[in-house]
Amino acid sequence: MLTFQDRLVTDDFRRRSFLRVGSLGLLGGLALPQLASLEALAGSKKSPLRDKSVVFLFMHGGPSQFETFDPKMDAPSSVRSLTGEINTTIPGVTFGSTFHQLAQRAHLFSIVRSFVTGDGNHDIKPIVDKSTLGANLGSLYSRVAGPLRTDRAMPTNMALFPRAVEPTAGPAITSFGNFESAGELGSAYAPFVPGAGGGLEEDMMLNLPKSRLLDRRSLLEALDNCKRLLESESVQGFSQQQGIAFDVLLNGVSDAFDLQKEDPKLIARYDTASRFPADQIDKKWNNHRHYADHGATIGKLMLLARRLCERGCGFVTVTTSFVWDMHADVNNATMKEGMGYVGAPFDHAISAFIDDVEARGLSDKILLVCCGEMGRTPTINKNGGRDHWGNLAPLLVYGGGLSRGQVIGKSSRDGGTPASDPISRQDLVATIMHALLDLGEVRLMDGLPQNLLDSISKGTPIRGLS
Repeated sequence: MLTFQDRLVTDDFRRRSFLRVGSLGLLGGLALPQLASLEALAGSKKSPLRDKSVVFLFMHGGPSQFETFDPKMDAPSSVRSLTGEINTTIPGVTFGSTFHQLAQRAHLFSIVRSFVTGDGNHDIKPIVDKSTLGANLGSLYSRVAGPLRTDRAMPTNMALFPRAVEPTAGPAITSFGNFESAGELGSAYAPFVPGAGGGLEEDMMLNLPKSRLLDRRSLLEALDNCKRLLESESVQGFSQQQGIAFDVLLNGVSDAFDLQKEDPKLIARYDTASRFPADQIDKKWNNHRHYADHGATIGKLMLLARRLCERGCGFVTVTTSFVWDMHADVNNATMKEGMGYVGAPFDHAISAFIDDVEARGLSDKILLVCCGEMGRTPTINKNGGRDHWGNLAPLLVYGGGLSRGQVIGKSSRDGGTPASDPISRQDLVATIMHALLDLGEVRLMDGLPQNLLDSISKGTPIRGLS
């Protein structure tokens, strides 16, 4: 999606706002050598990059293992799922009853019932953690792959928040961590964030009538006019940056953001906004706006994520808002009510995504990971909610050529700890990186920092998935 404006360029118009392409800031000073990692790989006998992409859906707030994928209906009433259970297509396996669509697709993905995030703190540790250089996992990948696909000008690492598809949505939640962090790797490898400025129109904005876009001369003349107004700034190498920016506009990247390019029937299949209207949310909860943003955008975000992966993005982080923290307090809904506000749109959006990827024959090429920063307590609190719990958390893994229809690990009778095969965050990182990269070839690359190599190979890929 692009926004074209016919207004005149004025003296106070600055280069960074003339054409901004998210956090890459293509006209804002990203050094061209930083874009060339893939070109440096071209001479290698074997590329370390596998032909795969990852969509990491971060369930911010900490989803309950009981009301999602491990109901424990044989446990005491103070423990078992408040939403009951529903049979799945895997014999003997049930999910919380909110997930009725996912239950019918359980044979297509795997769940992990022994995933341990390590603590019950609100943060974003599965996707950005100190042990991984304080960098978004996509930034680790981008440091190997390069920030851009040089053959199509597609960023290799993106982060999608509600404003990527709905400009009126609330801002990204940053109180508990920065999803855009590239940590020690440097800002060149930070995720591209459409809509970060309040909508895509502020991220990809061209001060030129749309009818003149395809006229390269007109575009470059407009850029040159802007440059002349900025004589006080350094413009060395600006013409090269013009070329990169033009490629971003015309090589299909902008088209990837336009959801209206899809079949209307498919758009309707993904739609969660009309199915889960905001006026059905009880406004007594202070987080009612977050629930509304989640329901309105999660479907479109998953559709956009698929489009980006299909066009060459290697890593897409998706998060809606801080919605899975169901304490049943002044801010957060009860488990039962909250799963209606949060779990039902999730069930619909992820099911639509799986159906879409399957229909396109992309299940070996796109890996979907869904988890949060923790799970919830085995005991239901007095108000009908669950509190923070770091000893067990739900995890869904789909696609990427990994095994389907698996239940990895077991939880204790009260659903509070692993009863077998504990899986750590480092194991999840290893699973993702082994899907994206040939680590043997990565180790042969020149110039990669040792702490990067340590970060992407520290854990063990989840047993049972490969």
